[in-house]
Amino acid sequence: MRLLTAVERFFERLFERPSARLFRARLQPVQIQRRIERAMEVERLSGADRTFVPNRFRVALHPADLAAFGDMTASLAAELADAALTFARAHRYALADRPRVDLAADLRVAAGDVLVEASFADPESRPVGPGDPGSGEGGLEGSPVDGGTMVFRVPTVDAPLAVLREIRADGTQRDVQLDGRPMTIGRARENGVVLNDSRVSRFHGRLQARRGALVYTDLDSTNGTRVNGVAVTQVVLGEGDRIELGNTVLVVESVAGS
Repeated sequence: MRLLTAVERFFERLFERPSARLFRARLQPVQIQRRIERAMEVERLSGADRTFVPNRFRVALHPADLAAFGDMTASLAAELADAALTFARAHRYALADRPRVDLAADLRVAAGDVLVEASFADPESRPVGPGDPGSGEGGLEGSPVDGGTMVFRVPTVDAPLAVLREIRADGTQRDVQLDGRPMTIGRARENGVVLNDSRVSRFHGRLQARRGALVYTDLDSTNGTRVNGVAVTQVVLGEGDRIELGNTVLVVESVAGS
C-alpha cells in the first residue's frame, strides 16, 4: 500500500505541479481532498470486524497556496472534513467521531504540493446538535449510519497495557503481560513471547501499542494468524479476542482503557 502510494505521488508531482505552473492554475480543493483520502487509506487499521481510519488531518500548504483561498479557508476546511466523512462512510470505515481538517501554511511545502498528517483522536467534548455525533439524528454515536461508519473509543495505554492468556495444545495455560512496547511472538528464544509449537514460525507475529490501541501484526508467518476465526495480517485487538497461532491460542483477557 505505501509503495503504491509513493508511486502515485511521484506521477502526481510529475504531471500536476508542472501543469499548475504552466497554466498559472491555483491548487484546487479536489487535490487536497484526494490527499486526505489517501492519508486515510494509508493509516487505516484493520480490526476483526471493521477497519479504523484517522479522524484528524493537518493539511500543510505553501503559504501562497493557502493565501489564495482567502476568506474561504474556514469553510474549505469544513467541506474537506465533510468529504472525508463521506469517503469513510462509502468504504464502511469506522471513525472515532466526525473528521476535522486543519489547514496550515508551511514554507517547507512546495507550491502546488500538499502534505497531509493523519492521526487518531478521541471524540472531543463539545455541545451536540442535530446531525452531530451522539445526537441520535444522523450522527455516528453507537450505531452504524450511512454505510456503517461507527464511533469507537481507542483505549488509553497504561502499564500493563494488556494481559493475554496463552492456551497450549496440551491444555496448560499461562498469563502474559504487555506494557505497550513491541513484543514479538514465535518459537525463537529471542521473542518476547516464546511458543513451544511446531506450527508457529520462529518469528510469527508482533504485539504493540499504536495510537493508544493494542495492535497485532503477522510477520509473514508460514501458517498465518487467525483472530476470532478470521485470517488477518494486522488487527486492532479488544478484550475477549482470540489470536490463533498454529496450535496455540492467545486470549486477550484485558486491555487498558477498554
